[in-house]
Amino acid sequence: MMHPTQQKLLELSQQYDLKKMGLRQIGKLIGVDHPQKVKFHLQKIGLLDGGKKKRSYSIKSPLLAKAKSLISIPILGLANCGDATMLAEARIEGTLPISKKLLPTNHPENLFAVKAVGISMNKASVNGKSIEDGDYVIVDGEDRNVKTGDYVLSVISGLANIKRFSEDKLHRQIVLQSESSHFFPPIHIHEDDLDEYLVNGKVIEVIKQSQENEYRYEPIGKML
Repeated sequence: MMHPTQQKLLELSQQYDLKKMGLRQIGKLIGVDHPQKVKFHLQKIGLLDGGKKKRSYSIKSPLLAKAKSLISIPILGLANCGDATMLAEARIEGTLPISKKLLPTNHPENLFAVKAVGISMNKASVNGKSIEDGDYVIVDGEDRNVKTGDYVLSVISGLANIKRFSEDKLHRQIVLQSESSHFFPPIHIHEDDLDEYLVNGKVIEVIKQSQENEYRYEPIGKML
């Protein structure tokens, strides 16, 4: 039976070119904190040899084999649309199979998804879509050069939050705002406290829940 870490690495190789990634970066995506553990398991499954990563395996589910336009985006847990109370642990909890045509980018390798919790962004407009409780929010993890008006996945003291970003240079602060049918006070962060604040990426798309059934994803280790 394959080790769970090796299974995660194989599934990760479907979405990323592992030979272009560092061991720490790979470890962060699969929840392994030590790069040597990552290296060990890469070697065990033949993705690393002599210090150089080989071409990734191409392992596809029957659905993805029939639909080449589908890609799998890693789901990295939950993010609040309210007070920041969800821990921002970058662990893959599953994958979100999605058509490339639903994504406003030609670089899906930089993307990940989080599941929105709460109603504080139900009046947001990401490509004309609100962010409701249970929606999947697609984040470009490499785009952290955000500007006022962008929607971002933020980490505040280790807690994940989705908000509208605003830079208030006059008062030397960043303001994270809700856009909701209910009142949620904005979050104000002074520039001297930015060491406790991190932009984890820019929100680029929202995948809405089906009105009949909640969109489900397959946990790591199960095929579609």
